[in-house]
Amino acid sequence: MLRPLFAALLFVPLAFASASAMEKHRLALQISDNDPVKMNAVLNVAANVSKYYADKGDEVEIQIVAFNAGLNMLRQDKSPVLDRLKSFKQGMPNVAFMACENTLDAMTRTEGKEPPLVENSTRVPAGVVTLIELGEKGWTIVRP
Repeated sequence: MLRPLFAALLFVPLAFASASAMEKHRLALQISDNDPVKMNAVLNVAANVSKYYADKGDEVEIQIVAFNAGLNMLRQDKSPVLDRLKSFKQGMPNVAFMACENTLDAMTRTEGKEPPLVENSTRVPAGVVTLIELGEKGWTIVRP
């Protein structure tokens, strides 16, 4: 009677080990400065975290939230990291780019026309609100 119970208990750690090997991680990265060094830092963090978890066999979802002057990162007409954004679109489908509509509206008023955004960006009503809501859902929020 104890043998089947003992044998079953031996498999419990194996079940948990295989479940943890397929963990899903969620990271939100903030960019709010018009600084190519910081923009590249955000992209480096996204690439490094993505590679780390891929090597472990885990999933990671990453959202880069751009607002205030950081929205320049996602502008098709003047992003200093445009080539890297294109390579992310092709090679890292787990990384999403969020563009703050509040900032976009302010830029539109200042410039007289809406700035063009890179095609792999998604508009969100407010960048900070997006970060708050992601945090409330258990996402890790980092500002490199």
